[in-house]
Amino acid sequence: MKVALVTGGGRGIGRAIARDLAADHRVAITWRTSRPNEAAEAITSIRADLADPQTCRSVVDRVIREFGRLDVIVNNAGLVKPTPKDDFDVVTARAVLDVNLLAPGAMLAAALPHLERGASIVNISSVNAVLPPRDASIYGASKAALNLWTRAMAKELGARGIRVNAVAPGAINIPEEPRPTELTRLFEQDTALGRIGAPEDVAQAVRFLASDQAGFITGEVLTVSGGYRL
Repeated sequence: MKVALVTGGGRGIGRAIARDLAADHRVAITWRTSRPNEAAEAITSIRADLADPQTCRSVVDRVIREFGRLDVIVNNAGLVKPTPKDDFDVVTARAVLDVNLLAPGAMLAAALPHLERGASIVNISSVNAVLPPRDASIYGASKAALNLWTRAMAKELGARGIRVNAVAPGAINIPEEPRPTELTRLFEQDTALGRIGAPEDVAQAVRFLASDQAGFITGEVLTVSGGYRL
């Protein structure tokens, strides 16, 4: 059975991805503040602060010790912080970049000695990589950089048979933090399918890109937004 590692898997989109993959993978997740119920979720959980690049190596070492292999990495852990133009805080900006961009790089470096031909990496990006969010430009920039890094790694790892793709969600309703009704209505009005997304919508896209069915797909960013702002 293949082994998948999902970062930020304790809640929201990450939790949905971990649950979906657990149907036919052995799954490990990282979490920082939202500890899951391991027995209920059928997963192994690892508490980790991915802002520290050394943490990634310890996470991979734990997965290899427990499962003996690693086939799928889903870089889902993310940090959203306001970075208004008139009150720039370099500490906050660096924190966003550390988690959203640099942690996936550190995770890949740690995992690469263990990844074999057929392995798959799926990065969770955002429509904000191309639709700049107001007062959160560094977040948008971190996701734009993640998209470029996705394509670069696909190019560099292709000869080894390792695929690298990304999923870019639109507006997703996280059960733990539901949006206000009026804001949800505005998102629905701007979405072609007329509804806000669910974490499971993203999880299904991740499952496809991680699977052998997507064996000839690499370097792509799959937007899962219901047609947001078409």
